[in-house]
Amino acid sequence: MPKLVDHDERRREISAAVLRLAANEGLESVSLRHVAAEAGISMGSVQHYFDSKDEMLLFALQHLAQQREQRITERLSVAPDPPTVRSVLRTCLVEVLPTDEQRRSEWLAGIAYFIRALSESQVAAAMAESVPKLIAFFADQLGIARRAGDLAPGVDVRQEAILLWSIVDSQATAVVLGQRTPDEAVATVDYYLDRLFTPSGSATS
Repeated sequence: MPKLVDHDERRREISAAVLRLAANEGLESVSLRHVAAEAGISMGSVQHYFDSKDEMLLFALQHLAQQREQRITERLSVAPDPPTVRSVLRTCLVEVLPTDEQRRSEWLAGIAYFIRALSESQVAAAMAESVPKLIAFFADQLGIARRAGDLAPGVDVRQEAILLWSIVDSQATAVVLGQRTPDEAVATVDYYLDRLFTPSGSATS
């Protein structure tokens, strides 16, 4: 009997190989042949799923975002109580921080994509969509908390959403450069959330 191939799983395996190479070597040296060797499959198999390097890179970038979203959803789904806005935001923010090897690798892969986006319009367009969507989600969540009276008075939810992402962005960079520890970065996130939310809305996850 011929071996059945899960095509979605094979695409994910190829994407994981792309992201490992991106984190370790950057994207400029990544080729279809290079990815095939990293994934342990033939060059023909990679070409079967992706017509070009650019198509493969864009799919891997989407896979990276989906991995994070899935982990966030899983963490929130196993919480003992319905998550508060603060716990939703904290879960999202901490999940992005490079607190372990997997998340560190993902952050470094993101940096490699950022560098490629400076010269590749398709990658730039894909990356340009992600952060605004995330900030809009943060702002929506903060709007819910403000209407519930869980935010400090006078909070501008749009500006606060931008600040939340800026904090994570800066802290993640500091962690991968060895300037801060993961625990210190998480503590900074918690410190800011404690200032943003009133005591009644400050229950942590």
